[in-house]
Amino acid sequence: MQDKAVAKLIAAEEKRQSEGLELIPSENYVSSEVRQAMGSIFTNKYSEGFPGKRYYGGQVNTDAVEKLAIDRAKTLFKADHANVQPHSGAPANEAVYHAWMEPGDTIMGMELSHGGHLTHGRPGTISAKLFNFVRYGIDDIETGKIDYAQMRETALKTKPKIILAGFSSYPRELDYAKFAAIGEEVGAVLMADMSHIAGLIAGGVLNNPFDFGFHIMTTTTHKTLRGPRGAMILSRGIVSNPLKPVDKTIDNLPTLIDRSVFPGLQGGPHMHIIAAKAVAFYEAAQPAYKLYCEQVLINAKVLGDELMKLGFKLVTNGTDNHMVLADIQTSFGFDGGVAEKTLDRIGLTLNKNVVPDDPLPPFRPSGVRLGTPAITTRGLKEEHMIKVAQWMHKALKSHNDETELNKLAKEVKQFASEFPLPD
Repeated sequence: MQDKAVAKLIAAEEKRQSEGLELIPSENYVSSEVRQAMGSIFTNKYSEGFPGKRYYGGQVNTDAVEKLAIDRAKTLFKADHANVQPHSGAPANEAVYHAWMEPGDTIMGMELSHGGHLTHGRPGTISAKLFNFVRYGIDDIETGKIDYAQMRETALKTKPKIILAGFSSYPRELDYAKFAAIGEEVGAVLMADMSHIAGLIAGGVLNNPFDFGFHIMTTTTHKTLRGPRGAMILSRGIVSNPLKPVDKTIDNLPTLIDRSVFPGLQGGPHMHIIAAKAVAFYEAAQPAYKLYCEQVLINAKVLGDELMKLGFKLVTNGTDNHMVLADIQTSFGFDGGVAEKTLDRIGLTLNKNVVPDDPLPPFRPSGVRLGTPAITTRGLKEEHMIKVAQWMHKALKSHNDETELNKLAKEVKQFASEFPLPD
């Protein structure tokens, strides 16, 4: 590479990733095949529109690769349609909102401090300015049980047009049947934002909302799905010409969503990323991927259990999925930001995070969020989770001791060298 400045930074980032352990639950490592597709010649091509209905010529190969990605996504998630064009998770959610809602309409989503995502109605976001968000949340922080009775009562009172299941930091599995029953009672469209756990759904180790009557599923394509940074929208319904208007009915959701993505929110899709999505969907359909997903869950449970043995207070006292949420303020007497920086110092990367009804501000929250997708990709198993938990405990107990932190950093670096990044 002639650009030495960028080449130096790429090499530095590769070194950082190689010498540490990635515990952020929304991050992962892609295969060399996914990276090759991302760097392919498809990056040169403009492809506004949809397969067979483009605004530019020369689309024989772009049409084929997008159709391939669509078909593979439909098969993985048992959907009638997949729009694989969204550039990231936030615009994917926005596209669904605009496909079905009018300004001022009501959406029901998870309370943000209980695990909901920014796009589920955080004040200051565009969606929160346009739509009315009402909340459901955790009834029992010790178990993570959702208060479905309160959720139903709120839904009956506010009549949301969309009931949104999904989260950014919730360690348990949702009861999709209860969501569906409430949605049917109030006549709401059922939407699942499965960005964090879509890979685990594809791998068959967590429930698929479509099996419980959901109409729409949005997801990023990285995280547990181990694809390129991007998103997609899966839906049930009738697939028709996306360039022609249709009536606003639940049956027409696939077409309404397509029209909301383009021309509603985006112009040209990123065809090199869509090619990489197709590769990731192929990989997720292989038997080895199911074994990977099973190990992600095993590792997360062992990691959570070991942290609790060492005195960490975990939100919901454990996990059913790939992530763990720890209340650092309660456990150690300082906030999650201090914990994040301390663990970064020894090569363990995670993120500070709010805990339910957090008394501290969002940029200095009480907790940290961590997970097992990336370290499982590198080959770590149950016995290694005990080491990770012990390193975390030692570092946080010695967060002002540079000598101890230097010692732990060397241990982590040596350990990480035994588990190379994927080729």
